[in-house]
Amino acid sequence: MDSYRTIRAAASDEFVEKKSRFIGHIRPVTTQDEAIEFIREKKSQYWDATHNVYAYVLREGQTRRYSDDGEPQGTAGIPVLDVLMKEDLTDCVVVVTRYFGGTMLGTGGLVRAYSHGSKLAVDAGGIVTMALCSIAEVICDYTFYGRLASLIPEMGGVVEDTQYTDAVTVHFRIPSSLVPSFDSKLFDQSLGKYRCRVLTENFSPID
Repeated sequence: MDSYRTIRAAASDEFVEKKSRFIGHIRPVTTQDEAIEFIREKKSQYWDATHNVYAYVLREGQTRRYSDDGEPQGTAGIPVLDVLMKEDLTDCVVVVTRYFGGTMLGTGGLVRAYSHGSKLAVDAGGIVTMALCSIAEVICDYTFYGRLASLIPEMGGVVEDTQYTDAVTVHFRIPSSLVPSFDSKLFDQSLGKYRCRVLTENFSPID
C-alpha cells in the first residue's frame, strides 16, 4: 500500500433527531489499543448516555470492528462502519453517542441517524491522504542550488531543511513513487553531476 485515506484530526459534531441527541466523535489511530482507549474514554465521558456505538478500521491486520451497544442488531454499529468504508478510510475510530429523547426512531430511523452521526464526525475531522514518502537529500554547489530549489516542488517534493556550508545540503520529502523520475531529471539537468540519496521512508500527508 503506497497511500491511504484517514482522518486529519480528532473532532466531534452533533445533531438532534426526534428529541434524541446524537454526538459523533472521531480520532485517527494506528493500533487496536488506541482505538479501544478512545472508545473507553468516550464511554467514561458520556457515562450517562443511552448508547455509545462505535466502529473502527485499521491498516494493522486489516481490522474492522463495530458494536451496536444495545441498539437493535444492524441498526447502529454497521451503519457507522459503513460510512468509514464508503469514504475508504482507515486508521480511525468513531463513537456515536446517543441520549434517548423519548421517541422511538424505528429501524430505518436508527440506521439513518447513526450513519448521519458518523458522517458528521468524518466531516468534522477532515479527510487526508497519506502517501509513502521518501525523505531524501541532495548536496550541490551554490550555482546549481537555484535550479534544485525549483526542481523539487516541480516534481512533487517539499523542502524540509536546507543547510548552507561549503556546499548546499537540501533535505526534502517526496512521494516514493516519484523518486526515480526526480532522480533522473536531477541527473539530466545537472549534466550527470548530482543524484539524490534516500535517507528513510514514512507515511506523510499529501493534501
